[in-house]
Amino acid sequence: MSKIMAGSDDSAMTREAGSEAAAAADVARGTGISLWKQIVERIEADITEGRLAPGTRLPTEMELAERFGVNRHTLRRALSTLAEQGLIEATPGRGTFVKEPPIRYPIGPRTRFSEIVSGEGRAPSGRLVASQVEIASPDIASALKLPPGAEVLRIEMLREADGVPITYGTHWYEATSCCDLDLLVAATGSVTRALETLGLGDYRRLETRITARPADEKERHLLSLPMGRTVMVVEAVNGDARRRPIQFSRASFAADRVQLVIKS
Repeated sequence: MSKIMAGSDDSAMTREAGSEAAAAADVARGTGISLWKQIVERIEADITEGRLAPGTRLPTEMELAERFGVNRHTLRRALSTLAEQGLIEATPGRGTFVKEPPIRYPIGPRTRFSEIVSGEGRAPSGRLVASQVEIASPDIASALKLPPGAEVLRIEMLREADGVPITYGTHWYEATSCCDLDLLVAATGSVTRALETLGLGDYRRLETRITARPADEKERHLLSLPMGRTVMVVEAVNGDARRRPIQFSRASFAADRVQLVIKS
């Protein structure tokens, strides 16, 4: 059985590929088994038997098509099947990777994305997507215990682990007490560090609600999800040491990339 190596190791790929005839020998025509199914079996075996570790980047479509001696349409059908099985995942701009196991994401009184992701041995990152001061809707005003018509600062964040999008969240804060928070978030890439600058870093979870639904168009784009994928939506109210609400958040998690764990 031929072994699929990571796409980043060009010398290994050269040795492995050999000639087109040698590559084509890994799949056989005229056996009654479709070529794309044989490719699925080869790559699946390399993953399940540990020759392709989680997080490994696969060679490009062109390289794999040449290796197996098939056209790119056949190769794409095989890769699509592997993605449906949850074995690989394509991330725009980065390539196709062997899928990492879901991140164990505890939700408790003190939930911090960066700490959780770092604890899983992955590199956390975040970026500001958008921000705006607006009039609080009735449900947001109620959650933050603000009077009707109060202004809130809305901040939208995308957070990743090892460059893979994990959650897209929208957070609301009372506008006057969190002035320039969005600028701090943009500079640090972290809500926690931005709140610490304002003296609000020791916030605690007061309430959590979790639902699930199909990802909408914006979530599919930001989280790099195909049509029909599910997101887990976590709504939370976080408060200061005196349990006064300072943040209402609504975060959409790629459902197959995290395992939410409720801690008592």
